[in-house]
Amino acid sequence: MKIATFNVNSIRRRLPIVIDWLIKKKPDVLCLQETKVQDADFPLEAFAETGYHIAFRGMKSYNGVAILSRTLPEHVSAGFGDDEEHPDDPMRLMRVVIHGIPILNTYVPQGFSIDSPKYQYKLGWYRRLTRYFQQHLSAKKPAIWCGDMNVAPEPVDVHSPEKHLKHVCFHADARKAYEHTISWGFVDVFRAHYPKRQQFTFWDYRQPSALENNRGWRIDHILATPVLAQACTKVSVDLGPRKAENPSDHTVLWADFSLGDL
Repeated sequence: MKIATFNVNSIRRRLPIVIDWLIKKKPDVLCLQETKVQDADFPLEAFAETGYHIAFRGMKSYNGVAILSRTLPEHVSAGFGDDEEHPDDPMRLMRVVIHGIPILNTYVPQGFSIDSPKYQYKLGWYRRLTRYFQQHLSAKKPAIWCGDMNVAPEPVDVHSPEKHLKHVCFHADARKAYEHTISWGFVDVFRAHYPKRQQFTFWDYRQPSALENNRGWRIDHILATPVLAQACTKVSVDLGPRKAENPSDHTVLWADFSLGDL
């Protein structure tokens, strides 16, 4: 099973990139974040001939998640469904079940600044994710969690880390929150395959020549429970979408899992 994740930063603006990648790379599942379109305006017609089933939840101009799959999901849900549910939550968290495997797609809040209530909301979001895992998943069974996590876990995951200690995506509290959530029972499959490699997934296009000079961040992740992580045969970052015309500031991360090994 080939799983991919991509923060498109507007699905309508990146349609040619997304459809081209689907046709050429043929993932079994593609998780999208920051689709920035309300449900009534999601460009379903553009995907009509791709053969993919699409689950999506979105809002105008902000947030939004979607999951494209070759197989019709056995289950689809959005949001935490907890007593802290925020109106934006269903546009940031979606879970499907495909071939009996839960796949969670998240667009974690960025946090704005470390002295902002939005940053505390981000930290709380990770605590809620841990509870969500406890309620809906099992660390002893196959499950995948992927998306834009808005956290660079280690110094190697961000350019010039010493300059970003107070950045909401590298601040110690955000990294601790992310690490604690992972410790519930997930494995970072990219880092498992490449313990020391520096490989980014995001290059801010507000910074001139960020891609050319490789001034980026690894904030998009694919994680799997241990039994499924052991079945991960390959994981890679595809720079093609970031180099395409009118790109997102993120690119595609994908991983292959051999389900026959389970």
